[in-house]
Amino acid sequence: MRASPSHADGVRDVVIAAGDGAVLLDVAGPLQVFALAAKCGGGYRVRLASPDGRPVHTREGVPLGVDTALDAVTGPVHILLVAGCDPTPDSPALASLAQAVRRLRERCTVLASVCIGAFVLAEAGLLDGRRATTHWASCRELADRYPQVTVKSDGMYVRDGDVYTAAGVTAGIDLALALVERDRGGTLARQVAQWLVVFLQRPAGQSQLSVRGQVRSSRRGALRAVLDAVAAQPHADHSLEAMAGRAALSPRHLSRLFIEVLGTTPGQYVQRIRVEAAQQLLEAGDDPVEVVARQCGFRNVETMRKAFHRIVGMAPTAYRHQSQKGVTHA
Repeated sequence: MRASPSHADGVRDVVIAAGDGAVLLDVAGPLQVFALAAKCGGGYRVRLASPDGRPVHTREGVPLGVDTALDAVTGPVHILLVAGCDPTPDSPALASLAQAVRRLRERCTVLASVCIGAFVLAEAGLLDGRRATTHWASCRELADRYPQVTVKSDGMYVRDGDVYTAAGVTAGIDLALALVERDRGGTLARQVAQWLVVFLQRPAGQSQLSVRGQVRSSRRGALRAVLDAVAAQPHADHSLEAMAGRAALSPRHLSRLFIEVLGTTPGQYVQRIRVEAAQQLLEAGDDPVEVVARQCGFRNVETMRKAFHRIVGMAPTAYRHQSQKGVTHA
């Protein structure tokens, strides 16, 4: 039986757990969201906890004082958010934080992690049989070390029942805003986002990495030329045959290169580039969606809409509405 979601006085406890080796922004970002929500009348009590109640030494070298030890937390906890610790297999911090989180789990309504905090949940056995994510650079390690966890390497955060895992760094802010919106509604979440000068929240399924960044990482000359051409002119003809012709490669060879170097097919890559180009136009301008679709190389609005739903998790019009609302200044 999970804990009741709130105390008798209506205040919801949020405990942010961290150990030595935590990433500073993984702690500070969500903490700031919930603290601001509390000041705006959201009814949260926010505490930072470590396994033994001692200060946490972050990766950045900044020590963080904590409010309590995890074992000293009493009563129901609405949200237990684990910011993580040193995730190496022989890390004493990982073992002690995982044990403390496992003991506290039954009294939590929502369990969440940010970035390497997913390693803590996995070490505690709390992600077994669940879908989860972590920072893109650690996804493979998480999957290798904990094969019982289905690791999703893309997206800002993943929800599986009452367990949430976020990609890390600024994605912790996205997750915290989503949890505030879930608890207290969009008005409060929007108010907090405005104070932080961030979007209300990026969609959970939005990619952790811009696909354009992969262009710079490719050192294969022929492939690099193709990627540069797609990024420079998303609206041009980028069929497999056309790209293979530019690279002076067979379509089969080019497809193999895409899979080997980028982990995606040529068609999926082109679609991601076109979606990113459309996102920029939707964020910055007011051209009709039909015009944006044409400028970015989509056959029609419906094709762009399907691509947005698959990659971004929402329709182009909803993306424009959210992104332009999110730039309101505090």
